[in-house]
Amino acid sequence: MRILLTAFEPYDDWTENSSWLAMMEMLRDQPSQLQLTTRRYPVELGALQDRLSADLRRPYDAVLHLGQSPGSVSVKLEAIAVNAAGCIGEQGEELPPLVEDGPTAYRSRMPLGAWAAALRESHIPAAVSYHAGTFLCNATMYLTHHWTRNQRQHMPVGFVHLPLAMEQVASLQRSMPCLPTETLGSALRLILEQLYEWFPLRSDAHELA
Repeated sequence: MRILLTAFEPYDDWTENSSWLAMMEMLRDQPSQLQLTTRRYPVELGALQDRLSADLRRPYDAVLHLGQSPGSVSVKLEAIAVNAAGCIGEQGEELPPLVEDGPTAYRSRMPLGAWAAALRESHIPAAVSYHAGTFLCNATMYLTHHWTRNQRQHMPVGFVHLPLAMEQVASLQRSMPCLPTETLGSALRLILEQLYEWFPLRSDAHELA
């Protein structure tokens, strides 16, 4: 099974990104049945779009994007991406769309509830989230779904937000929720294993009105 697996580079005060740390940890013992293509994306929309567009031209069976979620107490499996470009909290100003005349939102068809339950059974805090934010994480999820729709592909797409890693919090001497990097890697490994088991029953993403 061929999977495009992406993470983000550091940004702002963070010298590391937990999405990349989790990926690197998982690769120490990656599921042998998977053919993974890994990418680390820039935190700038134009550059991200160029990289993503080029990567999606290659054949994959599924795409799984990862992002960092400072302040999160659990692994968040994102269900919805919206057609909005920009950062939340901009004085209530309406955000421009990522895609002119694109659908309002896309919903992942991956069995996120079952995967969250599997993570919790493995003593990893996890939940399904219905808001991927309005910055690059949301953009990555939305644009990938939109590409698959336009190309009439039935490739499943997912996005996972990860809490900070312990070393990130320790290095900045901040008091914030975090998990050990080993736990983040284990969470990603389990999600990939669940994806492999579910794949024969896959379905494409659906638009939301």
